[in-house]
Amino acid sequence: MGKLDFINKHSFNDFKLRIGINHGPVVAGVIGARKPQYDIWGNSVNVASRMDTTGVLGRIQVTQETSRVLQRLGYTCHNRGLIKVKGKGDLRTYFVSTDMPRSTSQGNVLN
Repeated sequence: MGKLDFINKHSFNDFKLRIGINHGPVVAGVIGARKPQYDIWGNSVNVASRMDTTGVLGRIQVTQETSRVLQRLGYTCHNRGLIKVKGKGDLRTYFVSTDMPRSTSQGNVLN
């Protein structure tokens, strides 16, 4: 049973989740004088947001470059195809398989 299934069962809800992931450089900082908030900005953040908004409920959508990194870490990614992404045009995106045993999903980024 996954975490979301556990939460739904014990809270009598039916939450659905859609995730978009990208990687790359970001700028981070605190903005606001009265109510300071920590935030991040940059193309990597914007593309991750687009991966979320163009995604599918119950799936994790990533860019082609991020799928390559994840596959080197032992994850399986399935080609979704070209998706029209606002401000970016057509991008090839992938869905990350969540059907892998926990022990094989624990990769070391430094390898």
